[in-house]
Amino acid sequence: MSSALQHREPTLAALAAAVLLPGFSGLTAPDWLRRRVSGALGGVCLFAGNIDDPAQVRALTDSLRSEREDVVVSVDEEGGGVTRLDAATGSRFPGVAALGRSDDTVLTQQIGRAVGRLVAQAGITLNFAPCADVIVDRMNPVIGIRSFGTDPVLVARHTAAFVAGHQAAGVAACAKHYPGHGDTDVDTHLASAVIDSDLESMRSGALLPFAAAIEAGAAAIMPGHLLVPAVDSLPASVSRRWLTEILREEMGFTGAVVTDALEMAAIAAHYGMAEGAVMAIGAGADLLCLGGAPASPELLDLIGAALVDAVRSGRLAESRLAEAADRAVMLAARPSSPEPVDAAADRRLSLRAAHRALHVVGPLPRLQRGVVVVRCEAARNIAVGSVPWGPMTSIPAELAPTEYVVTRTGSVPDGLSGMAQVLVVTDDRHRFGWMGDVLATVRSIRPDAVLIEMGTSDVGPDDGPAIASFGSGLANTEAVVEILTGRASG
Repeated sequence: MSSALQHREPTLAALAAAVLLPGFSGLTAPDWLRRRVSGALGGVCLFAGNIDDPAQVRALTDSLRSEREDVVVSVDEEGGGVTRLDAATGSRFPGVAALGRSDDTVLTQQIGRAVGRLVAQAGITLNFAPCADVIVDRMNPVIGIRSFGTDPVLVARHTAAFVAGHQAAGVAACAKHYPGHGDTDVDTHLASAVIDSDLESMRSGALLPFAAAIEAGAAAIMPGHLLVPAVDSLPASVSRRWLTEILREEMGFTGAVVTDALEMAAIAAHYGMAEGAVMAIGAGADLLCLGGAPASPELLDLIGAALVDAVRSGRLAESRLAEAADRAVMLAARPSSPEPVDAAADRRLSLRAAHRALHVVGPLPRLQRGVVVVRCEAARNIAVGSVPWGPMTSIPAELAPTEYVVTRTGSVPDGLSGMAQVLVVTDDRHRFGWMGDVLATVRSIRPDAVLIEMGTSDVGPDDGPAIASFGSGLANTEAVVEILTGRASG
Protein backbone atom coordinates (compact mmCIF):
# COMPACT_ATOMS: atom_id res chain seq x y z
CA MET A 1 0.00 0.00 0.00
CA SER A 2 1.31 3.47 -0.79
CA SER A 3 2.78 5.60 1.98
CA ALA A 4 -0.21 7.90 1.71
CA LEU A 5 -2.44 5.01 2.75
CA GLN A 6 -0.37 2.48 4.67
CA HIS A 7 -0.38 4.33 8.02
CA ARG A 8 -4.13 4.58 8.21
CA GLU A 9 -7.19 2.61 7.15
CA PRO A 10 -7.68 3.78 3.57
CA THR A 11 -11.03 5.20 2.63
CA LEU A 12 -12.79 3.98 -0.49
CA ALA A 13 -12.09 7.37 -2.08
CA ALA A 14 -8.36 6.94 -1.39
CA LEU A 15 -8.35 3.44 -2.88
CA ALA A 16 -10.14 4.74 -5.97
CA ALA A 17 -7.64 7.59 -6.39
CA ALA A 18 -4.73 5.16 -6.03
CA VAL A 19 -5.59 3.35 -9.28
CA LEU A 20 -5.74 6.48 -11.49
CA LEU A 21 -2.96 7.53 -13.87
CA PRO A 22 -3.94 10.82 -15.55
CA GLY A 23 -2.16 13.06 -18.01
CA PHE A 24 -2.04 16.82 -17.59
CA SER A 25 -1.06 19.97 -19.48
CA GLY A 26 2.10 21.99 -19.07
CA LEU A 27 5.77 21.75 -18.16
CA THR A 28 5.00 21.98 -14.45
CA ALA A 29 2.41 20.09 -12.46
CA PRO A 30 -0.69 22.21 -11.76
CA ASP A 31 -1.55 22.85 -8.12
CA TRP A 32 -4.67 20.69 -8.24
CA LEU A 33 -2.62 17.72 -9.42
CA ARG A 34 0.08 18.20 -6.79
CA ARG A 35 -2.57 18.27 -4.10
CA ARG A 36 -3.95 14.96 -5.31
CA VAL A 37 -0.51 13.40 -5.54
CA SER A 38 0.12 14.44 -1.94
CA GLY A 39 -3.05 12.56 -1.09
CA ALA A 40 -3.57 9.20 -2.75
CA LEU A 41 -3.46 9.68 -6.56
CA GLY A 42 -1.71 6.69 -8.09
CA GLY A 43 0.45 8.60 -10.51
CA VAL A 44 0.70 10.54 -13.74
CA CYS A 45 1.40 9.91 -17.41
CA LEU A 46 3.81 12.27 -19.19
CA PHE A 47 3.45 13.26 -22.84
CA ALA A 48 5.45 15.45 -25.19
CA GLY A 49 3.64 18.57 -23.98
CA ASN A 50 5.05 17.97 -20.50
CA ILE A 51 8.64 17.74 -21.70
CA ASP A 52 11.10 20.41 -22.80
CA ASP A 53 14.60 19.31 -21.83
CA PRO A 54 16.21 16.83 -19.40
CA ALA A 55 16.61 19.36 -16.59
CA GLN A 56 13.00 20.49 -16.86
CA VAL A 57 11.49 17.00 -16.89
CA ARG A 58 13.65 15.93 -13.94
CA ALA A 59 12.53 19.04 -12.03
CA LEU A 60 8.93 18.10 -12.86
CA THR A 61 9.24 14.54 -11.63
CA ASP A 62 11.13 15.67 -8.53
CA SER A 63 8.35 18.13 -7.75
CA LEU A 64 5.78 15.34 -7.91
CA ARG A 65 7.92 13.13 -5.72
CA SER A 66 8.28 15.93 -3.19
CA GLU A 67 4.54 15.63 -2.69
CA ARG A 68 4.74 11.87 -2.20
CA GLU A 69 7.71 9.60 -2.72
CA ASP A 70 5.84 6.58 -4.09
CA VAL A 71 3.99 8.23 -6.97
CA VAL A 72 4.01 6.37 -10.29
CA VAL A 73 5.45 8.46 -13.13
CA SER A 74 4.90 6.89 -16.55
CA VAL A 75 5.70 7.63 -20.19
CA ASP A 76 5.52 6.17 -23.71
CA GLU A 77 9.19 5.94 -24.67
CA GLU A 78 9.35 3.13 -27.22
CA GLY A 79 12.13 4.55 -29.36
CA GLY A 80 11.84 4.86 -33.12
CA GLY A 81 8.51 6.35 -34.13
CA VAL A 82 7.12 6.81 -30.61
CA THR A 83 9.03 9.08 -28.28
CA ARG A 84 8.15 11.66 -25.65
CA LEU A 85 11.57 12.52 -24.22
CA ASP A 86 12.97 13.13 -27.72
CA ALA A 87 9.77 14.48 -29.25
CA ALA A 88 11.45 17.72 -30.34
CA THR A 89 14.06 15.95 -32.50
CA GLY A 90 12.93 12.37 -33.07
CA SER A 91 14.10 9.40 -31.03
CA ARG A 92 17.80 8.81 -30.51
CA PHE A 93 16.97 5.08 -30.57
CA PRO A 94 16.16 3.14 -33.75
CA GLY A 95 12.85 1.52 -32.79
CA VAL A 96 11.96 -2.12 -32.53
CA ALA A 97 11.20 -2.88 -36.20
CA ALA A 98 14.85 -2.21 -36.97
CA LEU A 99 15.89 -4.38 -34.03
CA GLY A 100 13.67 -7.21 -35.19
CA ARG A 101 15.10 -7.01 -38.69
CA SER A 102 18.65 -7.24 -37.30
CA ASP A 103 17.54 -10.15 -35.08
CA ASP A 104 20.32 -9.73 -32.55
CA THR A 105 18.85 -10.15 -29.08
CA VAL A 106 22.04 -8.91 -27.41
CA LEU A 107 21.69 -5.67 -29.35
CA THR A 108 18.00 -5.45 -28.45
CA GLN A 109 18.83 -5.92 -24.77
CA GLN A 110 21.47 -3.19 -25.01
CA ILE A 111 19.00 -0.78 -26.61
CA GLY A 112 16.38 -1.68 -24.00
CA ARG A 113 18.86 -0.85 -21.25
CA ALA A 114 19.84 2.43 -22.90
CA VAL A 115 16.19 3.45 -23.15
CA GLY A 116 15.79 2.48 -19.50
CA ARG A 117 18.72 4.66 -18.48
CA LEU A 118 17.23 7.67 -20.26
CA VAL A 119 13.86 7.14 -18.63
CA ALA A 120 15.36 6.57 -15.18
CA GLN A 121 17.46 9.74 -15.35
CA ALA A 122 14.25 11.66 -16.04
CA GLY A 123 12.80 10.38 -12.77
CA ILE A 124 10.25 8.19 -14.53
CA THR A 125 9.39 4.82 -12.99
CA LEU A 126 7.20 3.09 -15.61
CA ASN A 127 7.68 2.96 -19.37
CA PHE A 128 4.95 1.71 -21.69
CA ALA A 129 7.37 -0.32 -23.78
CA PRO A 130 8.00 -2.56 -25.55
CA CYS A 131 5.26 -3.25 -28.07
CA ALA A 132 4.87 -7.02 -28.05
CA ASP A 133 2.44 -6.98 -30.98
CA VAL A 134 3.02 -9.35 -33.89
CA ILE A 135 2.27 -7.82 -37.27
CA VAL A 136 -0.31 -9.97 -39.04
CA ASP A 137 -2.37 -7.41 -40.95
CA ARG A 138 0.04 -5.29 -42.99
CA MET A 139 -2.65 -2.61 -43.29
CA ASN A 140 -2.59 -2.06 -39.52
CA PRO A 141 -2.76 1.73 -39.06
CA VAL A 142 -1.23 2.04 -35.60
CA ILE A 143 1.45 -0.64 -35.00
CA GLY A 144 3.73 -0.88 -38.07
CA ILE A 145 7.33 -0.05 -37.12
CA ARG A 146 6.35 -0.27 -33.44
CA SER A 147 6.46 -4.08 -33.78
CA PHE A 148 9.57 -6.29 -33.86
CA GLY A 149 8.08 -8.10 -36.85
CA THR A 150 5.74 -10.68 -38.32
CA ASP A 151 7.14 -13.87 -36.74
CA PRO A 152 5.71 -14.56 -33.26
CA VAL A 153 8.81 -16.47 -32.17
CA LEU A 154 11.11 -13.62 -33.23
CA VAL A 155 8.88 -11.02 -31.57
CA ALA A 156 8.83 -13.13 -28.40
CA ARG A 157 12.60 -13.39 -28.04
CA HIS A 158 13.12 -9.68 -28.72
CA THR A 159 10.34 -8.69 -26.35
CA ALA A 160 12.03 -10.69 -23.61
CA ALA A 161 15.43 -9.17 -24.43
CA PHE A 162 14.10 -5.60 -24.36
CA VAL A 163 12.28 -6.18 -21.07
CA ALA A 164 15.40 -7.68 -19.47
CA GLY A 165 17.61 -4.82 -20.59
CA HIS A 166 15.13 -2.12 -19.70
CA GLN A 167 14.46 -3.40 -16.20
CA ALA A 168 18.18 -3.86 -15.58
CA ALA A 169 18.29 -0.05 -15.70
CA GLY A 170 15.78 0.06 -12.85
CA VAL A 171 12.64 1.09 -14.70
CA ALA A 172 9.47 -1.00 -14.93
CA ALA A 173 8.74 -2.21 -18.46
CA CYS A 174 5.18 -2.65 -19.70
CA ALA A 175 4.58 -5.04 -22.61
CA LYS A 176 1.67 -3.96 -24.82
CA HIS A 177 -0.98 -4.31 -26.31
CA TYR A 178 -2.19 -7.62 -24.84
CA PRO A 179 -3.47 -9.91 -26.33
CA GLY A 180 -1.99 -8.42 -29.52
CA HIS A 181 -2.86 -5.40 -31.68
CA GLY A 182 -1.08 -6.60 -34.81
CA ASP A 183 -4.01 -8.46 -36.39
CA THR A 184 -6.28 -5.42 -36.70
CA ASP A 185 -6.99 -2.81 -39.34
CA VAL A 186 -8.41 -0.28 -36.88
CA ASP A 187 -6.76 2.20 -34.52
CA THR A 188 -8.46 1.80 -31.12
CA HIS A 189 -7.92 5.49 -30.46
CA LEU A 190 -10.67 6.01 -33.04
CA ALA A 191 -12.91 2.93 -33.05
CA SER A 192 -13.31 -0.66 -31.87
CA ALA A 193 -10.82 -3.20 -33.19
CA VAL A 194 -12.07 -6.74 -33.71
CA ILE A 195 -9.73 -9.72 -33.99
CA ASP A 196 -11.10 -12.65 -35.98
CA SER A 197 -9.15 -15.41 -34.29
CA ASP A 198 -9.60 -18.10 -31.66
CA LEU A 199 -7.71 -18.63 -28.43
CA GLU A 200 -5.76 -21.66 -29.63
CA SER A 201 -4.45 -19.75 -32.63
CA MET A 202 -3.52 -16.81 -30.43
CA ARG A 203 -1.68 -19.03 -27.97
CA SER A 204 0.69 -20.08 -30.74
CA GLY A 205 0.88 -16.59 -32.24
CA ALA A 206 -0.07 -13.26 -30.71
CA LEU A 207 0.24 -14.42 -27.08
CA LEU A 208 3.76 -15.83 -27.39
CA PRO A 209 5.51 -12.45 -26.89
CA PHE A 210 3.44 -11.75 -23.78
CA ALA A 211 4.35 -15.14 -22.38
CA ALA A 212 7.99 -14.28 -23.08
CA ALA A 213 7.60 -10.91 -21.35
CA ILE A 214 6.15 -12.64 -18.28
CA GLU A 215 9.00 -15.16 -18.27
CA ALA A 216 11.47 -12.24 -18.47
CA GLY A 217 9.87 -10.67 -15.39
CA ALA A 218 7.99 -7.77 -16.96
CA ALA A 219 6.64 -5.56 -14.19
CA ALA A 220 3.52 -4.60 -16.11
CA ILE A 221 1.36 -5.55 -19.06
CA MET A 222 -0.98 -3.20 -20.90
CA PRO A 223 -4.14 -4.71 -22.36
CA GLY A 224 -5.47 -3.08 -25.48
CA HIS A 225 -9.11 -2.29 -26.14
CA LEU A 226 -9.23 -5.31 -28.42
CA LEU A 227 -12.32 -7.40 -29.00
CA VAL A 228 -11.89 -11.11 -29.76
CA PRO A 229 -15.45 -12.45 -30.13
CA ALA A 230 -14.33 -16.08 -30.08
CA VAL A 231 -12.90 -15.54 -26.59
CA ASP A 232 -15.15 -12.93 -24.94
CA SER A 233 -17.84 -10.40 -25.82
CA LEU A 234 -15.90 -7.61 -24.05
CA PRO A 235 -12.66 -5.87 -25.08
CA ALA A 236 -9.60 -7.33 -23.40
CA SER A 237 -9.02 -4.23 -21.26
CA VAL A 238 -12.36 -4.73 -19.48
CA SER A 239 -12.61 -8.52 -19.76
CA ARG A 240 -12.24 -10.80 -16.74
CA ARG A 241 -11.73 -13.68 -19.15
CA TRP A 242 -8.66 -12.00 -20.63
CA LEU A 243 -7.21 -10.27 -17.56
CA THR A 244 -7.88 -12.77 -14.80
CA GLU A 245 -8.57 -16.20 -16.27
CA ILE A 246 -6.06 -16.14 -19.12
CA LEU A 247 -3.39 -13.58 -18.17
CA ARG A 248 -3.15 -14.35 -14.47
CA GLU A 249 -4.48 -17.88 -13.96
CA GLU A 250 -3.33 -19.49 -17.20
CA MET A 251 -0.22 -17.44 -18.10
CA GLY A 252 0.90 -16.85 -14.52
CA PHE A 253 1.34 -13.09 -14.59
CA THR A 254 1.72 -11.59 -11.11
CA GLY A 255 2.67 -8.02 -11.96
CA ALA A 256 0.50 -4.96 -12.55
CA VAL A 257 -2.06 -4.60 -15.35
CA VAL A 258 -2.19 -1.04 -16.70
CA THR A 259 -4.99 -0.26 -19.13
CA ASP A 260 -4.54 1.58 -22.37
CA ALA A 261 -6.02 5.09 -22.19
CA LEU A 262 -9.70 4.94 -21.27
CA GLU A 263 -10.58 8.03 -23.31
CA MET A 264 -9.86 6.08 -26.50
CA ALA A 265 -12.99 5.66 -28.56
CA ALA A 266 -12.99 1.87 -28.28
CA ILE A 267 -13.94 2.32 -24.59
CA ALA A 268 -15.22 5.87 -24.15
CA ALA A 269 -17.65 5.77 -27.07
CA HIS A 270 -19.16 2.43 -26.03
CA TYR A 271 -19.19 2.50 -22.24
CA GLY A 272 -18.04 5.94 -21.12
CA MET A 273 -14.81 6.46 -19.20
CA ALA A 274 -16.33 6.06 -15.74
CA GLU A 275 -18.11 2.82 -16.59
CA GLY A 276 -15.01 1.60 -18.44
CA ALA A 277 -12.97 2.25 -15.29
CA VAL A 278 -15.30 0.15 -13.14
CA MET A 279 -15.35 -2.63 -15.72
CA ALA A 280 -11.54 -2.63 -16.00
CA ILE A 281 -10.88 -2.82 -12.25
CA GLY A 282 -13.55 -5.49 -11.87
CA ALA A 283 -11.95 -7.50 -14.66
CA GLY A 284 -8.53 -7.46 -13.03
CA ALA A 285 -6.79 -4.22 -14.09
CA ASP A 286 -4.72 -2.39 -11.47
CA LEU A 287 -3.99 1.05 -12.89
CA LEU A 288 -6.19 3.10 -15.20
CA CYS A 289 -4.45 5.20 -17.80
CA LEU A 290 -6.31 8.45 -18.48
CA GLY A 291 -3.48 9.78 -20.53
CA GLY A 292 -4.00 10.88 -24.11
CA ALA A 293 -6.11 13.95 -23.35
CA PRO A 294 -5.17 16.08 -20.33
CA ALA A 295 -7.33 15.11 -17.38
CA SER A 296 -9.18 17.48 -15.11
CA PRO A 297 -10.13 17.40 -11.42
CA GLU A 298 -13.72 16.87 -12.51
CA LEU A 299 -12.82 13.80 -14.57
CA LEU A 300 -10.87 12.25 -11.69
CA ASP A 301 -13.78 12.95 -9.36
CA LEU A 302 -16.21 11.35 -11.81
CA ILE A 303 -14.18 8.17 -12.17
CA GLY A 304 -13.33 7.99 -8.48
CA ALA A 305 -17.01 8.34 -7.55
CA ALA A 306 -17.95 5.60 -10.03
CA LEU A 307 -15.47 3.21 -8.40
CA VAL A 308 -16.69 4.07 -4.89
CA ASP A 309 -20.33 3.66 -5.91
CA ALA A 310 -19.52 0.30 -7.51
CA VAL A 311 -18.06 -0.94 -4.21
CA ARG A 312 -20.95 0.38 -2.15
CA SER A 313 -23.51 -1.22 -4.46
CA GLY A 314 -21.75 -4.58 -4.28
CA ARG A 315 -20.84 -4.59 -7.94
CA LEU A 316 -17.09 -4.28 -7.22
CA ALA A 317 -15.44 -5.98 -4.28
CA GLU A 318 -13.51 -3.64 -2.00
CA SER A 319 -10.80 -6.28 -1.81
CA ARG A 320 -10.37 -6.10 -5.61
CA LEU A 321 -9.95 -2.32 -5.47
CA ALA A 322 -7.47 -2.62 -2.60
CA GLU A 323 -5.54 -5.31 -4.49
CA ALA A 324 -5.34 -3.02 -7.52
CA ALA A 325 -4.04 -0.15 -5.38
CA ASP A 326 -1.37 -2.42 -3.89
CA ARG A 327 -0.20 -3.59 -7.31
CA ALA A 328 -0.23 -0.08 -8.76
CA VAL A 329 2.19 1.25 -6.16
CA MET A 330 4.76 -1.42 -7.10
CA LEU A 331 5.32 0.62 -10.27
CA ALA A 332 6.50 3.64 -8.28
CA ALA A 333 9.87 2.12 -7.38
CA ARG A 334 12.92 3.78 -8.89
CA PRO A 335 16.66 3.04 -8.73
CA SER A 336 18.48 4.73 -5.86
CA SER A 337 21.44 5.42 -8.15
CA PRO A 338 20.31 5.55 -11.79
CA GLU A 339 22.92 4.58 -14.38
CA PRO A 340 24.31 7.69 -16.09
CA VAL A 341 23.25 8.44 -19.65
CA ASP A 342 26.16 8.48 -22.09
CA ALA A 343 24.71 10.28 -25.12
CA ALA A 344 27.72 9.58 -27.31
CA ALA A 345 27.72 5.88 -26.50
CA ASP A 346 23.96 5.69 -27.02
CA ARG A 347 24.35 7.33 -30.44
CA ARG A 348 27.03 4.85 -31.48
CA LEU A 349 24.90 1.92 -30.31
CA SER A 350 21.78 3.26 -32.00
CA LEU A 351 23.55 3.96 -35.29
CA ARG A 352 25.02 0.47 -35.29
CA ALA A 353 21.55 -1.00 -34.80
CA ALA A 354 19.97 1.29 -37.39
CA HIS A 355 22.66 0.49 -39.99
CA ARG A 356 22.18 -3.23 -39.54
CA ALA A 357 18.51 -2.87 -40.39
CA LEU A 358 18.98 -0.99 -43.66
CA HIS A 359 18.01 -2.60 -46.93
CA VAL A 360 19.76 -0.97 -49.87
CA VAL A 361 18.89 -1.49 -53.52
CA GLY A 362 21.58 0.32 -55.40
CA PRO A 363 23.94 1.55 -56.34
CA LEU A 364 23.05 4.69 -54.41
CA PRO A 365 24.35 8.08 -55.49
CA ARG A 366 26.12 10.37 -53.04
CA LEU A 367 24.11 13.32 -51.76
CA GLN A 368 24.73 16.48 -53.75
CA ARG A 369 24.51 20.14 -52.86
CA GLY A 370 21.04 21.40 -53.63
CA VAL A 371 19.32 18.08 -52.96
CA VAL A 372 15.51 18.23 -52.96
CA VAL A 373 13.49 16.04 -50.58
CA VAL A 374 9.92 15.20 -51.58
CA ARG A 375 8.43 13.78 -48.38
CA CYS A 376 5.05 12.03 -48.44
CA GLU A 377 3.19 12.94 -45.25
CA ALA A 378 0.16 10.92 -44.21
CA ALA A 379 -1.77 11.77 -41.06
CA ARG A 380 0.29 10.64 -38.07
CA ASN A 381 -1.56 8.42 -35.62
CA ILE A 382 -2.16 9.66 -32.09
CA ALA A 383 0.40 7.32 -30.55
CA VAL A 384 3.17 8.85 -32.67
CA GLY A 385 2.06 12.47 -32.44
CA SER A 386 3.92 15.39 -34.02
CA VAL A 387 7.54 14.27 -34.09
CA PRO A 388 10.00 15.40 -36.78
CA TRP A 389 10.96 12.67 -39.23
CA GLY A 390 12.63 12.29 -42.57
CA PRO A 391 16.15 13.00 -43.90
CA MET A 392 15.91 16.78 -43.52
CA THR A 393 16.62 16.26 -39.81
CA SER A 394 20.07 14.87 -40.67
CA ILE A 395 21.23 16.11 -44.09
CA PRO A 396 24.25 18.39 -43.55
CA ALA A 397 23.39 22.08 -43.87
CA GLU A 398 26.27 22.66 -46.31
CA LEU A 399 24.36 20.60 -48.86
CA ALA A 400 21.61 23.27 -48.81
CA PRO A 401 18.72 20.80 -48.88
CA THR A 402 15.15 21.82 -49.68
CA GLU A 403 12.06 19.89 -48.61
CA TYR A 404 8.62 19.71 -50.19
CA VAL A 405 5.93 17.95 -48.15
CA VAL A 406 3.28 16.20 -50.26
CA THR A 407 -0.01 14.99 -48.78
CA ARG A 408 -2.74 12.81 -50.25
CA THR A 409 -4.39 15.83 -51.85
CA GLY A 410 -1.15 17.58 -52.80
CA SER A 411 0.88 17.57 -55.99
CA VAL A 412 4.49 17.04 -56.93
CA PRO A 413 6.47 20.30 -56.95
CA ASP A 414 7.40 21.92 -60.25
CA GLY A 415 10.92 22.15 -61.57
CA LEU A 416 12.25 18.77 -60.48
CA SER A 417 13.94 18.20 -63.83
CA GLY A 418 16.33 21.05 -63.10
CA MET A 419 17.16 20.09 -59.53
CA ALA A 420 20.60 18.75 -58.58
CA GLN A 421 19.18 15.62 -56.96
CA VAL A 422 15.80 14.32 -55.78
CA LEU A 423 14.88 12.05 -52.86
CA VAL A 424 11.35 10.67 -52.42
CA VAL A 425 10.51 9.73 -48.84
CA THR A 426 7.61 7.40 -48.01
CA ASP A 427 6.32 5.75 -44.84
CA ASP A 428 4.29 2.54 -45.20
CA ARG A 429 3.55 3.26 -48.85
CA HIS A 430 1.85 -0.14 -49.13
CA ARG A 431 -0.98 1.39 -47.06
CA PHE A 432 -1.17 4.61 -49.05
CA GLY A 433 -1.57 4.15 -52.77
CA TRP A 434 -1.08 7.85 -53.36
CA MET A 435 2.51 7.59 -52.13
CA GLY A 436 3.22 5.14 -54.92
CA ASP A 437 1.64 7.59 -57.34
CA VAL A 438 3.92 10.37 -56.07
CA LEU A 439 6.95 8.14 -56.55
CA ALA A 440 5.85 7.20 -60.08
CA THR A 441 5.23 10.83 -60.99
CA VAL A 442 8.60 11.98 -59.67
CA ARG A 443 10.43 9.19 -61.46
CA SER A 444 8.68 9.98 -64.72
CA ILE A 445 10.50 13.30 -64.43
CA ARG A 446 13.60 12.13 -62.59
CA PRO A 447 14.31 8.42 -63.12
CA ASP A 448 17.36 8.83 -60.89
CA ALA A 449 15.29 9.88 -57.86
CA VAL A 450 16.23 7.91 -54.75
CA LEU A 451 13.40 6.23 -52.83
CA ILE A 452 13.71 6.26 -49.03
CA GLU A 453 11.07 4.07 -47.34
CA MET A 454 10.92 4.66 -43.57
CA GLY A 455 8.04 2.35 -42.65
CA THR A 456 7.54 -1.38 -43.04
CA SER A 457 6.98 -1.48 -46.81
CA ASP A 458 10.60 -2.42 -47.58
CA VAL A 459 12.09 -2.00 -51.05
CA GLY A 460 12.53 -4.55 -53.83
CA PRO A 461 14.82 -5.13 -56.81
CA ASP A 462 12.67 -2.94 -59.07
CA ASP A 463 12.64 -0.01 -56.66
CA GLY A 464 16.28 1.04 -56.94
CA PRO A 465 17.96 3.28 -56.28
CA ALA A 466 16.30 2.85 -52.90
CA ILE A 467 16.88 2.34 -49.23
CA ALA A 468 14.53 1.08 -46.51
CA SER A 469 15.21 2.00 -42.88
CA PHE A 470 12.43 0.15 -40.97
CA GLY A 471 12.07 3.14 -38.71
CA SER A 472 11.60 6.90 -38.74
CA GLY A 473 13.43 7.89 -35.56
CA LEU A 474 16.42 10.20 -35.63
CA ALA A 475 18.77 7.24 -35.36
CA ASN A 476 17.19 5.60 -38.42
CA THR A 477 17.41 8.84 -40.37
CA GLU A 478 21.03 9.43 -39.44
CA ALA A 479 21.91 5.93 -40.65
CA VAL A 480 20.22 6.60 -44.01
CA VAL A 481 22.03 9.90 -44.45
CA GLU A 482 25.37 8.36 -43.50
CA ILE A 483 24.91 5.82 -46.29
CA LEU A 484 23.99 8.53 -48.77
CA THR A 485 26.94 10.74 -47.82
CA GLY A 486 29.44 7.88 -47.74
CA ARG A 487 30.13 8.44 -44.05
CA ALA A 488 28.63 5.17 -42.86
CA SER A 489 30.06 4.14 -39.51
CA GLY A 490 27.82 1.11 -38.93
